[in-house]
Amino acid sequence: MSSWRLLLTRPAQECTALAQVLAEQGVASSSLPLLEIEALSLDEPQLGLLRTLDSYAAIIVVSKPAARLGLAELSRFWPQLPPQAWFTVGAASAQILQAHGCLVSYPAAGDDSEALLQLPALHQAIAGPAPRVLIMRGEGGREMLAERLAEQGASVDYLQLYRRNLPTYPHGALSARVVGERLNGLVVSSGQGFEHLRQLAGDQWSQLAQLPLFVPSPRVAAQARDAGAQNVVDCRGASAAALLTALQQLPAPAL
Repeated sequence: MSSWRLLLTRPAQECTALAQVLAEQGVASSSLPLLEIEALSLDEPQLGLLRTLDSYAAIIVVSKPAARLGLAELSRFWPQLPPQAWFTVGAASAQILQAHGCLVSYPAAGDDSEALLQLPALHQAIAGPAPRVLIMRGEGGREMLAERLAEQGASVDYLQLYRRNLPTYPHGALSARVVGERLNGLVVSSGQGFEHLRQLAGDQWSQLAQLPLFVPSPRVAAQARDAGAQNVVDCRGASAAALLTALQQLPAPAL
């Protein structure tokens, strides 16, 4: 049995799945979802991006909600998807697309933009003249990915499918959960998830900032350190496997 007792902060459905995997490995957890997915209505220009899907050299899907919502919107225009080159940051998003017949490439290790940009398949996809890339995402985020693609000569369009809201909790709920359940580690899956953690912590952030904080990428690690987090662990991925590897390499703090 592991000595770790983690606070999980992903959207509710993902918290449930992660908690089950952790429990199978003897890791205790408590779920307090800090990201609530709200689907966005697409305007006519964005619907136009879907209609011209076959004009893109590469389609990048940055999250599981983007994969689910993107496929649902595409079904309105494409009963059968064109044979485009699809890319995801991690395996979980890829599996959603693969179930719909998409040919998907993703990094074998490191579920982040940096690892995706190093994929030979992505370089090959955008090697032609004036390549167009479509990024399916939530509201905001992954700006570095678009910037790096533009540097390589690609024209990048965004399809923003959802926004991530902070669910409503009573004042002090976060600190009360950590103290009441004797949790000794915090887990966030994105930069916005971290910002919501800080927002909900409020004036208790300085105390919570001393706990080990598990994050998915160097970008979020830097964001957390800049905000005062004292013990940031970069899992180099948002998957359960990446988190478990990080847990095995770090002794759990005594409470």
